[in-house]
Amino acid sequence: MKFFLCVVGMVMILEGLPWFAFPEKMKQVLAMLFTQKESQLRVMGIALMLVGLVLVFFGKQ
Repeated sequence: MKFFLCVVGMVMILEGLPWFAFPEKMKQVLAMLFTQKESQLRVMGIALMLVGLVLVFFGKQ
């Protein structure tokens, strides 16, 4: 459970960093996401999940 909490904490730090460092740019990125097609967002989502899976795989080796 400790490891899980550490991982969740690290994800939250990484997710919050761009919002802290570049709030104006993040607003622009968020507005741009609303103009994207759902299919493009799904492809981006699956690509990010696959990259994450590869990182976890290599991290456990």
